[in-house]
Amino acid sequence: MARMTRPRIKEIKPLPDSLLRITFANESVYTVDFKPFFDEAPGLAPLRDQKSFSKAVADEWGWTVEWPGLDIQIGADTLWLDAQAQNATDENTRIFCQWRARYGLSLADAAKALGMTTRTMSAYGSGKHPVPRYIALACKGWDCEHRGHGHHH
Repeated sequence: MARMTRPRIKEIKPLPDSLLRITFANESVYTVDFKPFFDEAPGLAPLRDQKSFSKAVADEWGWTVEWPGLDIQIGADTLWLDAQAQNATDENTRIFCQWRARYGLSLADAAKALGMTTRTMSAYGSGKHPVPRYIALACKGWDCEHRGHGHHH
């Protein structure tokens, strides 16, 4: 699979039941379920309405998905991580991707937060290596320390 320096979106297709099918620039296709985000990010609540949800558009450069009438935007990076998290086969990878998506952490940020090298992080971030349990636990620990003054999506 071609490496993307940063995820970009080629096209999106809103589906029933709050699902968004996303084709990324490297031709990988993922379906992201928005239902878990509604509880996590109150700002996304208007998208619970299926008619509003279906008005999603990708910006012309593929950096964001937006709902113009609602002034809601989600970056391609976040959606890529959400897609990885929801499609991860193991729980630790899911935890790691969700943690990065939730706090909008680049690989360099994630490495710094966990005291690791960026190279180690990128192996986990790309799904090349399953994320070890201790990394998932470190993410959870970091999450606890920063909860309350983190931002969501």
